[in-house]
Amino acid sequence: MLIAGFIVAISIHEFSHALAARSLGDPTAQQAGRLTLNPLRHLDPFGSLLLLLALFSGAPGIGWGRPVPVDPRNLRYGRVGMALVAAAGPFSNIVLALLAAIAIRLLTGNSAALPALGMDFIVTLILLNVGLCVFNLLPVAPLDGFGVAVGLLPWRLAQPFSRLGQYGPGILLILLFSQSIIRIDLLGLLLGPPRRALLALVLRLAGSV
Repeated sequence: MLIAGFIVAISIHEFSHALAARSLGDPTAQQAGRLTLNPLRHLDPFGSLLLLLALFSGAPGIGWGRPVPVDPRNLRYGRVGMALVAAAGPFSNIVLALLAAIAIRLLTGNSAALPALGMDFIVTLILLNVGLCVFNLLPVAPLDGFGVAVGLLPWRLAQPFSRLGQYGPGILLILLFSQSIIRIDLLGLLLGPPRRALLALVLRLAGSV
């Protein structure tokens, strides 16, 4: 269920980047065949392999999709346009989690017959998308949060901050394996509170529909 949920979440996430870029004037992703929900167009072989290894071994790990190509010169609104494209992926994860939560509410409220496996998958989809949204909004390259920060910060701050991008992969590795290195789960400490807050918000919004 985690693998299936990951495929759905990543496909919609990357498609949303491509759709946002096209809506803001850049056809690069569309011309590259990325304006599609076809998972084969979006899954990164290495990122998918690492996710599978993490799931089956129990070791810490992450997965990712293929980055969507974007030409900033074609985008409207300059750096803000790039921030909007970057934010489209995490936003799509929130929407998907909310739709899944609404589906559970409607199905249970109407006493609809849903196999336990189907219910488990929808719950997995909610938790996975909330987690992906929060993780991707970390302002660390190459995550979407870094692009959002660079696009929205004043130029005098964005310029030096963008130079930190080269250290992003190293920072992510430290966060990912901190529990094994220093016995402190830094990533869990960073993501836990906003993940719980976002999950509560999604469930509250779904309950009000």
